[in-house]
Amino acid sequence: MPPSSKAPSIRSATSEAVDVSGPQSLVKAVHARRAEYVRRHRIRVKIGTWNVAACPGVDKDLASWFVFGKGLDENLATLDLSRSSALERVDKGAGDDKDQESVRMVGGHDIGLYVLGLQEVVDLNATKDYMNRAVYADSGPVTRWQGALEAALPPGYSLVVSEQMTGLLLLIYASPEVASSITNVSTKQVGTGLLGYFGNKGAVATRIVLGETTRMVFINSHLASGVTSAALERRCWDVGQVVAKTQFDPVVVGGVAEEEGDKIGDEDFAFWFGDLNYRLDGLPGGDIRHILMLHTRGEYGATDDKSMSPLDGNGVIVSRTSESDDDESATTSSILSRDESFESESSLPDPDEFPEDPSQDPTSLQATLDSLLPHDQLKRVIKQRKAFHDGWREGPITFLPSYKYDVGTVGLFDSSEKQRAPSWCDRILYRTRKDKQNHDKKIKEEEAAKKRDEELKSRGVDQDEDVLFSYDPETDGEDQDKGAADADYDEYDDNEDLEDNQVITGDGFHDSITQDAYTSHQRISSSDHKPIISVFTLDYDAVVTELKAQIHAEVARELDRVENEGRPTITLIVEGAKDSNEHVVDLGEVGFLQRKTSSLTIANTGSVAAEFSFVETPSADEGEAAMPQWVHTSFMRPAEDDGEDKLGKTVKLEPGETVLALVDAKITAVSHVRALNDASVDIEHVLILRVESGRDYFIPVRGTWLPTSFGRSIDELIRVPDGGIRKFVKKKKIQGSIPYDSDVQCSAPKQLFKLTEAIQTLAERCMADENMLEEELVPRDVGWPFDPSSWTTAGLPEQEALRGSLVTALDTDAHLLDSIPVEVTSPQRLELLSSVLLLFLESLTDGLIPAHLWAKLSATIPNLSTLPPTGWTDARTTILDVLSSAPNHNIAFVFLTATLSRVAAELSPATPAPAKPTLITRRLSLRRPGGAAEDETAKKRRAREKRYAELVAPLACRANGKEKGTRERERIVIEMFVNKEAAG
Repeated sequence: MPPSSKAPSIRSATSEAVDVSGPQSLVKAVHARRAEYVRRHRIRVKIGTWNVAACPGVDKDLASWFVFGKGLDENLATLDLSRSSALERVDKGAGDDKDQESVRMVGGHDIGLYVLGLQEVVDLNATKDYMNRAVYADSGPVTRWQGALEAALPPGYSLVVSEQMTGLLLLIYASPEVASSITNVSTKQVGTGLLGYFGNKGAVATRIVLGETTRMVFINSHLASGVTSAALERRCWDVGQVVAKTQFDPVVVGGVAEEEGDKIGDEDFAFWFGDLNYRLDGLPGGDIRHILMLHTRGEYGATDDKSMSPLDGNGVIVSRTSESDDDESATTSSILSRDESFESESSLPDPDEFPEDPSQDPTSLQATLDSLLPHDQLKRVIKQRKAFHDGWREGPITFLPSYKYDVGTVGLFDSSEKQRAPSWCDRILYRTRKDKQNHDKKIKEEEAAKKRDEELKSRGVDQDEDVLFSYDPETDGEDQDKGAADADYDEYDDNEDLEDNQVITGDGFHDSITQDAYTSHQRISSSDHKPIISVFTLDYDAVVTELKAQIHAEVARELDRVENEGRPTITLIVEGAKDSNEHVVDLGEVGFLQRKTSSLTIANTGSVAAEFSFVETPSADEGEAAMPQWVHTSFMRPAEDDGEDKLGKTVKLEPGETVLALVDAKITAVSHVRALNDASVDIEHVLILRVESGRDYFIPVRGTWLPTSFGRSIDELIRVPDGGIRKFVKKKKIQGSIPYDSDVQCSAPKQLFKLTEAIQTLAERCMADENMLEEELVPRDVGWPFDPSSWTTAGLPEQEALRGSLVTALDTDAHLLDSIPVEVTSPQRLELLSSVLLLFLESLTDGLIPAHLWAKLSATIPNLSTLPPTGWTDARTTILDVLSSAPNHNIAFVFLTATLSRVAAELSPATPAPAKPTLITRRLSLRRPGGAAEDETAKKRRAREKRYAELVAPLACRANGKEKGTRERERIVIEMFVNKEAAG
C-alpha cells in the first residue's frame, strides 16, 4: 500500500467519508481514519504437524525439517521448484554425499510465524498413565520441545503460544518484527476423547490478532482413531465438538473489549492441522501398500531388465512395543533384508524426462496418488457435508500418505502383522473469511430454493417452469451415502477447490493468502508418521504504531476544538490562592472538632448557560464513602454572607453570572482522628465539580493536622509534658504516635485529671447556683450530666464550636473553664465538659481497663454478674490488685470513678428543689435530712450511681465480647467504685 497523503476529508479503509463534526467517541473517530495509519505487510507462515507417537528422541529431528527444511525427497513427492517460492534447490559439491537432499523448504529468517502442532507427545496407551496425565499436568514434554525448537530458531524469535492438552502440543513463535504486532492472544482446549471430554483426543485452538487488523486461528487436533464406520462418524463428531465448544476471549481494541468472544468462523484466516485420522477405504490395504511400495522402489512401470535399488536407509524396521493410533496390541520386532526388499542399484527415471504434467504419465507417482485420493475419507465427508464442508480447503496432495511407516525407515509401510493400509491421516487445511462467507451464501441460496420448491408443490406445481433442471440436495448424490465399497468416486482434481485468494477482513481491509508449498518430509523416520509441512504467504494491512499515534493526536485536537465551541465554560478562583489558575483549597491547620471553611468564586465565562454541581468521587473500595464525612460543600450568592445553602446542590449560571462555593471541613470521627494521629492518612481529598455537557474540574482540598490528645493511648498521654500535646509534638518533630521511649511526665493522663477536676467543680457550682438563683434549675434526670438524652444543649449550633474550644484547651494545656464564654450557664458548662469526657474515654485506643486486664479480671472474679453488693468490698480489693500491674491505668481508673461518685452525691440533694425557692427554703436545704428523707436520698443516689456506671462502663472497659453478660459485668465493675457505700 503506498503511503497515504493527508486529505481534507477523512475516509475509512473502505473509502467511506466520515463526518467528525458531530459528537462521537475518540476511538471511533480514529478508527474512521485507519486507512491513513495502515501499511501493506507480507510475511510467511510455516505450519507443521507431526504425530511423534511418543517415540524417544524424536525432538532431535525437529530442527532439521521444521526450521531448516530438510528431509524432502523429489522421488516421493511432486516438488515443483519452478512454481513454488518456498522450495529451493541445494547445490551439491563434488565431494558431497550422494544421498544428500537436493531440495529444501524455506526456513530460518524467511519465516514470520512458525506454527507447530504435535500429537502424542506423551504415551497414553497405558490406562493408569493416561489417568495420571489427565489429572496432573506433565510439563516435561513442553520443556523438551520448546528447548529443541528455540535452539534451532534464529535469534530474536519470541514465543507467542505454548499450550499442551495431554498428548497435544501447540507452539507458535514469531519473528521480532511480527511479534511486536501480535495482540489479543487467546487459547482454548476442547477434549473429545474418553467419555467425550477427556484430552487424549480433541484440539488446542489459538486466536491472535496480527497488526491490529487481521484475526488468525490455528487449530491443532487429534481426532478419533480406527478404521470402522463408527470411528469415521466419531471423527466427524469430534470436529463438530471442537467448533461448537471453542469460544475465545473478547478482542480488546483501543482499550474497549468487544461484547462477545470470537468463535471458530469469525476469524479472517483459519488453519486446521494435525492427525485427523481419516483413512483410505474402498480399496484393499494390501494393494495400496503394494503399489506404493513399487513407487518407493522405483519399480512401478519399469521394464523387467531394469535393476532397482532401495532408497537410502538401513532397511531395519523398528517396531514399537505399543501402537499409538488404533489401540491394538504390540507386535514383535522384525528385520527386513536389503536384498529381500530391493534388487539392485536405483535406476529411477530422470526427472527431466517426465512430462510437463506428471499426472498425465500413467506410471507416475502423481497418477497413482490421484487414483487413490477419491477413496480418501476426508474428501468424502466434505462432499457429504459431514465435516469441514463449510469453506475449508486443502492444497494439492502430491506426496505419499503420511501413515503408517515402519519406524526408522524412509519408504517402508507397515510390515507388522496388522498390515495397516497407508493413509493421509496428517493434514493441513485452511480457510479464509471469504471461503466461509461463500459457503454461508450457498447454504442460504439452497434453503431459499428448497422453500421455493415447497411453495410450488403446495400450489400443485411439480417444478418451476422457468428452469430446465432442478437440484435436490437431499436426494441428489444419494449414492455417496451407500458406503465406500459402493461409492461412485469422482476423479481427483488438484484445482477443484482453488479460489480467488483476495479476502476482505472483518475490519474492512484487503488481505490475501497464497499456499506456497504443501508436502511431507519423507526422510524423517523417527516416528510411524511423516511430518507434514505447509508454507503460506500472507499479505495484510498492518497498523503502524507511529502513524496511528499521529492520527490519534490530530483527531483528539479536532474533536476537542469542535466540542469546545458549544461547551459551557466556567472559571474558578479559590480564596487565598496566589495564582488564579491554582485550584487548590488550602484549609490551613485543622484540629479535632474545629470547623474550617474556604470559598471558591465560580464565574460563567462561556457563551452558553452552565449547570454544575459537586459529584461523588469514584471509590475503588466497596462500601467506602465516595464523599468523606469531614468535607461538605454548598453554594450561595456572593451578596449573602449567612453561609446557608440556599441554592441547592445544583446551580445554573447564565453567561457573566457568579456564585460562591463553600467548602467546610470538620474532623469528628474517632477512627479518622486515630489514623491522623498515626500519620497513616492525611487531610486530603479531591472534589469533582461537574459541568453538565462540559468538563470536570478537579479541586484538591488539603489541610495540616493539629495533633490532639484524643485518639491516643494512656501510655502515650502520660509522656506529654506541661504545655500541651501540640507544643510537645512540634518541638520533638514527632510524626505519628508518641514513642514509648520518651520520658514519663505524669502518673495518669493530665487531660483526664483536668476534665474530672473541672466536672467536680461545676457540679458543686450547679447545686450552689440552684440554691442561690431563682432562674437556675438543675435537671433531675438520673443520668445527667453524662446521659446525652438529658442534655439541654443538644442540637444547639454553638455546641460543637464550644466542644472544639474545650478540645483545644486540653491540647494546649489551657484552663478549661476559661475557654467557655461567661454567658454559658453552669449546667450547660457541665454538660459540655461531660460530653468531652465521654468522647475522651471513647477515643482512648487502650481504654482505662485494657483487654488483657479485663481478661485477667474475668478469670480472677468469674462470678461478677452474680456477686451481691455485700461482697463488693473484697471484689474492689481484687480489682485494684489486678490493675496494679498497670499503674497508669489504675490511677486513671480511680480518677474517673471517684469523680463519678462525687458528682452523683453532689447532684442527689436531700430534698427536691422547689419551683420558686425562698430564702427560708434555701436555708433549710442546707440542713442534713433524716429519717425517711435520708432513705429517699440514698435511693436516688444509688440509682444515679448505677446509671453513671451503665453510661461509662462500655467506654472505660475494653472487653473482647460485647454480649449482654459482658455489658453487665462491666457496669458492676464501675459501680463498685462509684457506689458510695461500697467505696466506704
